[in-house]
Amino acid sequence: MRIIDVCPFYSPAGGGVRTYVHQKLKAAAAMGHEMIVLVPGVRHDVTEVDGGVIASIAGPRLPFDRRYGYFHDEEAVHRFLNAWAPDVVEASSPWASAAMVGRWPGAAIRSLVMHADPMSAYAYRWFGRIASLSTIDRGFSRFWRHLRALDSRMDMVVSASPDLSRRLVDGGLRRVITVPMGVQSGLFSPSLRDEGLRAELLRRCGLPPSGLLLLGVGRYSPEKRWPMVIDAAVAAGVRHAVGLVLVGDGRSRRGLEGRAAGSPHVVIGGPIGERRTLARMLASADALVHGCEAETFCMVGAEAVASGLPVIAPDRGGAADHVREPHGRRYRAADPVALRDAILDTAASLTAGRPVPTAAVRTEREHFEALFGAYASGRQTGRLAA
Repeated sequence: MRIIDVCPFYSPAGGGVRTYVHQKLKAAAAMGHEMIVLVPGVRHDVTEVDGGVIASIAGPRLPFDRRYGYFHDEEAVHRFLNAWAPDVVEASSPWASAAMVGRWPGAAIRSLVMHADPMSAYAYRWFGRIASLSTIDRGFSRFWRHLRALDSRMDMVVSASPDLSRRLVDGGLRRVITVPMGVQSGLFSPSLRDEGLRAELLRRCGLPPSGLLLLGVGRYSPEKRWPMVIDAAVAAGVRHAVGLVLVGDGRSRRGLEGRAAGSPHVVIGGPIGERRTLARMLASADALVHGCEAETFCMVGAEAVASGLPVIAPDRGGAADHVREPHGRRYRAADPVALRDAILDTAASLTAGRPVPTAAVRTEREHFEALFGAYASGRQTGRLAA
């Protein structure tokens, strides 16, 4: 199959989206498919990369983050699709570019891949303290109408999380399928645990090896709720020695450094570009702590499970799918007291000495086999959308 991914969130300097795109390019080539990724760029360009092609259409930059752009010329997108004549077109964002793909008159199978959950990332986070989720949904009925309109023009809507799939179906979408993502094979393992590294990280937190080492990994942006994570870890530290190391980068970093300034037990670290270093850190911590209920899958949660690391996560969103007994904990989303209690519960559970179970983790190859298999089945069935 020739597959085109219309991907507005790709940037050469990006994080998770860039990693996923390059994994998909390599997987597609290995499975006999031709993969072309169309991104907004500073100029029209076509570049051959390992596994396929990354092409760009010139477009404006986002004013709040110049690393990223957006598609504004629908005719240019349609000309590109006509020229490449794909078998499958993916829309990797539920915003304007997905509508452009939906309006393209070509015969290819169309897939909306929900790499973002705008309702959780924005609406539920903004108004969740004063209204129920159902009330917020009614207030944002225009967005749900937009999603249903996209659904009617697509042959499938791909979600990586059962929780997101359920909410999409409840919102009236009819073509939702769940295709969980997978971790990089052979990279994450409990065997990478390094007690020396663990002791060093706790030392940076001003704690002895007897402390609880929490690791948080992700972009420093408001929807990740890192201030809540910091506050909960500090509050838990009143009853138990708790160190928190955050790994990431983003616009909120300076604010997080200010938030953590009052505690010697919180370290606000930078990004880790070397994946093997991250794998060692995950295997060497005591628990992964996550604050964001807007994850569509939460790749770092899956990587933590593959590393034998318990996950403490909110009870909504993709991160919750990675919580495992006996040491992992779900807490009420957006509730710092519930998160504090979950941290203390995990500390008590680990102190009891119960072993961390080895859990089977889906690999990236299994993810792409399922995704491309769904596309192949769609081609055999024929277009569903009007």
